[in-house]
Amino acid sequence: MADPRETELRLDPKYDAAGLVTAVVTDRAGALLMVAHMNADALAATQATGEATFWSRSRARLWKKGESSGNVLRVVEMRIDCDQDALWIIADPAGPACHTGATSCFYRRIDGTRLVPIG
Repeated sequence: MADPRETELRLDPKYDAAGLVTAVVTDRAGALLMVAHMNADALAATQATGEATFWSRSRARLWKKGESSGNVLRVVEMRIDCDQDALWIIADPAGPACHTGATSCFYRRIDGTRLVPIG
């Protein structure tokens, strides 16, 4: 029998043992900006404010993207995958998505054992 999460039209995220789901963030054009994690409180805050909020594993607290830099991610749409254990956030970024100042957190490609900056 199929998991009800795959057939029902009710949001029911499947959080991992740490209470998190992975959140992939792109802009409207589909450019990958960042990957982060959300718990139930982060998801609720994002839905309530329309601005992306995540769970920071390193800070062990909720973290609103752009809270110190001003580079918030304004949510255009949120989608969830088939078994509801990953989110896709489509957003309008108010500046660079990466804390390094890069547009995307994925600003280097792997070349063997080296990292090569992407123009």
